Amino acid sequence: MATSKIKSDSIDTIAATKLTGTVDNARITLDAAEIPNLDAGKITTGSLANARVPASAVTQHAADEITKSSSNPTVSTNPSGGVGTVYLNTTSGEMFNCTNATAGSNIWINVGDGTGGVPVPYPVATGGTITTDGNFKIHTFLTSSNFVVSAIPSSPAVSYLVVAGAGGGGAAGGGGGGGGGAGGFRTATGFTIAATTYAITVGAGGAAGPSGSNNTGTAGSGGNSVFSTITSAGGGGGRNGGAVGNHGVAGGSGGGGGHANSTGGAGNTPSTTPSQGNAGGESTNSGDGGGGGGGAGAVGATTPNAQAGGAGGVGTANSYSGSAVTYAGGGGGGSSSVAGGLGGSGGGGNGGRYSNLNSAVAGTVNTGGGGGAGYAANSVAGAGGSGIVIIRYQFQA
Repeated sequence: MATSKIKSDSIDTIAATKLTGTVDNARITLDAAEIPNLDAGKITTGSLANARVPASAVTQHAADEITKSSSNPTVSTNPSGGVGTVYLNTTSGEMFNCTNATAGSNIWINVGDGTGGVPVPYPVATGGTITTDGNFKIHTFLTSSNFVVSAIPSSPAVSYLVVAGAGGGGAAGGGGGGGGGAGGFRTATGFTIAATTYAITVGAGGAAGPSGSNNTGTAGSGGNSVFSTITSAGGGGGRNGGAVGNHGVAGGSGGGGGHANSTGGAGNTPSTTPSQGNAGGESTNSGDGGGGGGGAGAVGATTPNAQAGGAGGVGTANSYSGSAVTYAGGGGGGSSSVAGGLGGSGGGGNGGRYSNLNSAVAGTVNTGGGGGAGYAANSVAGAGGSGIVIIRYQFQA
């Protein structure tokens, strides 16, 4: 019997088991109701239109990059994301960005139209060698550098110690030279600072007087030390011992007077206002010794007898470094047949002695101590010690 074609409208249903071969995809149409539950693993190609994926299905699986709270952040709000964390106050609508993630001292800047960032309770700064002493931070400058303040509290204040470089000891001449004057010494608490960069200058010590047999000049004076509006004057150089009426040089503390045959030289009173030190000592009229350099705590000593050098004036103690340290002692005067004048406590160098050709001692670096004076060509004078700047403030409760 010959096979004839069957019209499609004559086929109501056909069992799937009767089908062999393949059916073109275009010939299969499925209604949504006919796919009640499709395993996601079956979708392996193509893409889904954005409109087919609700936002809630995405955000519930993504990390919220904005921290939300009904109140502003504080310095104690320590963000796990560190610098760059964004914080939203859902009550006021203000938004903040973390610019310094230091536990307990976080800085949050208002990035909207609000009244400003979250104030910090203590200064935030860099510069120098930084150490701590209990709840206080200490910036110590042994050389010139910058003190950079990046944030300040509503009532910013620091304590400071500014010591200048000291004068060098006077050289020999007709007799002993005068000791170098200590560097100017200034300290205070409650000094107001701003969020800015401060150039810190640490004064160098003055050069020693030149060795020789008939020096009539003076040793070099120390350099000034500076922090903000605070300037400590360099210590005055000690006078060389080779002319009549030789006086020490004025400075933070005055340099000692050098022997001048029968006329001694007086150390000059410090010229700074307010006073940062004391006058240098005088050489006695008939003596060979030189006067001691002035110190922050006392005047330089006058020569005690015809041959001896005067002691340098004592310095002043300060604890801003975390322990008590004495600074700015005067240098000792040079002598002939007895020991040279002792340097003042606080880095002052001892004076030299002629009879044993003992050289004088330089002032201690970073104390502002004056240099010890020389006596003869082989009893070389000492240079002044360099200064120091210390800034101290509370940084935590």
